[in-house]
Amino acid sequence: MESIKDRVAIVGMGCSKFGERWDTGTDDLLVESCYEAFEDAGIESKDIQAAWIGTQNQMSGQVLAQAIKTEYIPITRIENFCATATDAMMNACFAVAAGIYDLVLVAGVEKLKDSGVGFLTGGGGQPSAQVTAPVPPPAQFALAANRYFYRYGLSYEEGKRLLAMISVKNHHNGSLNPKAHFQREITIEQAINAPIQAYPLGLYDCCGVSDGSAAAIITTEENAKNFRDDYILVKGFGLAVAGGQGMLRDYYDFTHFDETRHASRVAYQSAGITNPREEVDLAIVHDCFSITELIIYEDMQWSKEGGAREDIESGFFTLEGGLPVNTDGGLKCFGHPIGASGLRMIYEVYKQLQGKADQRQIKNPRLGLTHNLGGAPGSFTCAVSIWGCRD
Repeated sequence: MESIKDRVAIVGMGCSKFGERWDTGTDDLLVESCYEAFEDAGIESKDIQAAWIGTQNQMSGQVLAQAIKTEYIPITRIENFCATATDAMMNACFAVAAGIYDLVLVAGVEKLKDSGVGFLTGGGGQPSAQVTAPVPPPAQFALAANRYFYRYGLSYEEGKRLLAMISVKNHHNGSLNPKAHFQREITIEQAINAPIQAYPLGLYDCCGVSDGSAAAIITTEENAKNFRDDYILVKGFGLAVAGGQGMLRDYYDFTHFDETRHASRVAYQSAGITNPREEVDLAIVHDCFSITELIIYEDMQWSKEGGAREDIESGFFTLEGGLPVNTDGGLKCFGHPIGASGLRMIYEVYKQLQGKADQRQIKNPRLGLTHNLGGAPGSFTCAVSIWGCRD
């Protein structure tokens, strides 16, 4: 299989302010992110040859055409659970790499606050979906937290403190980011003592519900130098879609997610990464819940199985650590407008690799990664993207 490595470049990106955007509509959010991307790339909307939009709640690509006033260019709408925006980016990159288009737009958007729904809906394709009682996401991931504590011999107090350290880290990073929904720090004690949402997960273990949008302008590597010197190159993608078999297995362990392991292996292979812990400089991952981020550390081969505790306590994943994770505050501080999250993650990697992340900038990053995980334990869809600086 041929790799997409170094064949496509990002030459512009934009990201709206995330939050409870009661004063804006979907089109306003798209204008906010897309026109920042246009300005960043030094182009106008009329220069775009095609576009992809990731969104759960909009029915077609017309929402993008109407927002940025394009006429008759092809616009493809993609929805793939929490992997939606990264999947849209992947498909757009494949089209550019294939030589179909030279300059395209990828956008993601969601207005969740107005919908009355705070999480992914659907599930008609799941086994026995019509007869299974609905289980909200906090309850699903609470199973993972309880099982992880049990498997690795953590008391409730020890496990809660580990999860609290992840939440405190992300809130610190989010406090440095003016585009984040939540921009204040919390303490370990606040996180541990917060109201329980689904035992053992408390309020600060769960990401919020937000509105937001993000966008990217991509072109070929050969063409990128005509736009800017600090363009960012794609290194690899991985996309793993489960068939729901984990939900049928009585031995599903809840302490690792096969979809993350598979998608990351594919992306690492494409990027030529053999030692992820040492080679990846930063990562923006799907911290829908603090336990999810902890398990991701191990599934992505940054920590050994059962070894995340040591890395969390040593500060390995902080801004000053060996592999900073969720430098922008993550889902914990941005919330999770489904169609926007993946591109928001790529936006942070883009800014970090360019050295433009302001107070949260890490030192000399060369390779960054994003990760999305949607669905339920035992039946996930996972997307991984890897980006790097030009040589």
